Amino acid sequence: MDALYQPFPMPGSARGHIWHHVPETRRPRHFHAEPELNLIAAGRATFGVGQAVMAVVAGDLLWWPPGQDHVLLDASDDFDLYVIGLTPGFSDRALGDGATAAAASAARFRLEGDDLAKLAAICAAPLAFGATSDVERRVGDFWREAHRLRAVAHDRHLLTRRTLESVLARPDLKRSDLAQLVRGNVSELSRHFRQDVGLTLTTYRTRLRLLRFIDLVDRGQRFLAAAEEAGFGSYSQCHRVFQHTLGCAPRLFFHSGVREEMRDRYDPWPAIPV
Repeated sequence: MDALYQPFPMPGSARGHIWHHVPETRRPRHFHAEPELNLIAAGRATFGVGQAVMAVVAGDLLWWPPGQDHVLLDASDDFDLYVIGLTPGFSDRALGDGATAAAASAARFRLEGDDLAKLAAICAAPLAFGATSDVERRVGDFWREAHRLRAVAHDRHLLTRRTLESVLARPDLKRSDLAQLVRGNVSELSRHFRQDVGLTLTTYRTRLRLLRFIDLVDRGQRFLAAAEEAGFGSYSQCHRVFQHTLGCAPRLFFHSGVREEMRDRYDPWPAIPV
């Protein structure tokens, strides 16, 4: 199960964006640091989520936390999808005190008719690409309303919810420390996490550390300092994990066209719709 690192595409300087999906821009299985919501406005589809498969229909609201890989596998002819993503900092600002709880709420939430119509209307209205403040206001309005609705629903085990909240805040924590923090034993929380998220806890923690490492290097830190701050025991460990997860060494990633090639890759639309 390979997944590319593909940051959420945001035009200009805006810290969030709403994309209306078209088949030609179907992305391969990927993950990124930006939290993302998907609004299924019409039709039905199947998503790959880690090692799991999720069938969705019109009215479903999907949540991808940072580091969660996802891919659209197939869809009906009338499928209509809006994709909403924010930078982590802007998401925290938009949600305020509810930011921590949002990470652990439902991965898939079923919207009632009025709520679906309200959120779809926000997405469907044209965005003024040159007006960053207008774009961010629209995205922020959607984000707050969608997470307000999600906050009342949970479709994951309590240990998974607690683990997500903790590991997103502190990906450097060891599994034993996480277990103590969420009040469970290591094997129990690992089992529920894998069932609910479709990834092992180790894989997910590793991705979050890699995302932190990339962000720190982009901000100007040297590889060694970034690796240590991201939670790796050494740069050699970071290098091994980076190579294994992204398929190239850090130096090649940051100083060649590999990163751009990953970012700009698309998959063809499935030949046979569901």
